[in-house]
Amino acid sequence: MAVTGGPGLEPALSLPEFRSLVLERGRELYRDLPWRRTRDPYAIWISEVMLQQTQTTRVDGRWQRWLARFPSVGALAEADAADVLDEWQGLGYNRRALALHRAAGAVMELGGELPEDAKKLEALPGIGPATAAGIRAFAFDLHSVYLETNVRSVFLHELFPGEEGVSDRALVPLVSATCPADASDPADDPRAWYYALLDYGAYLKRTVPNPSRRSRTHARQSRFEGSHRQKRAELLRVLLAHRGEPDGLGLAAICEELASVEEKAGRRPICAPEVEALLDELSREGFCRPGEGAWRV
Repeated sequence: MAVTGGPGLEPALSLPEFRSLVLERGRELYRDLPWRRTRDPYAIWISEVMLQQTQTTRVDGRWQRWLARFPSVGALAEADAADVLDEWQGLGYNRRALALHRAAGAVMELGGELPEDAKKLEALPGIGPATAAGIRAFAFDLHSVYLETNVRSVFLHELFPGEEGVSDRALVPLVSATCPADASDPADDPRAWYYALLDYGAYLKRTVPNPSRRSRTHARQSRFEGSHRQKRAELLRVLLAHRGEPDGLGLAAICEELASVEEKAGRRPICAPEVEALLDELSREGFCRPGEGAWRV
């Protein structure tokens, strides 16, 4: 059986051949990652969000620490946002932490249990199609279309070798067709199938030119150091470092601390208007709030 991957694209293998190959490679390359030892939907949700654009080695350890500090959806929902942001530091993309906090509150309003339904999951803050699919597959063993970078790499490497600019629109039907319908076979259920894809994809990235670069969705990550994103992150770290101060931190003190960071990195200090613009931006997004001539998280 061969399935057309999209206009002008024909997979190089039949889907049964592809599935057999991936399952074999998955058995050879299986990674015993800590979040694979649980079926707790909350713990799996946290791992899925942490693993977005973050290396597995950085998440291992941080995931366990997060669960020790916020062991349940209820604990996360009840936590202060500043504590959530503090625990997230070093994982990047701080919006993910705020979204987790907001989503936890929304889950508690639903009764405290993460839903299994994809549309209900995607209605929660910060949960897109891939994260919802990961939760469905790994926590509930349900059929899902889990298309993330390692999974994409395997499909491109095996089914479309040499093809450039392959769209996700071409891949989605294949991802759906190859995912088992249910958990009737523990050796080949949705959870085991996607583990095999993830582990084979991670291996490919180490051993061949990254196949995902041939995806139409591939975008090179912009430089972090010296970027607007880096300055936002550093500003938030400064505010978090002083979050116990009841009067907050004044603009002059913030500018002084940020100037020290920039100078140590060999960059020009940030001027007060730039800092004010960053503070206003973070405030609009819910990271901090102004007070009487001072700022606090």
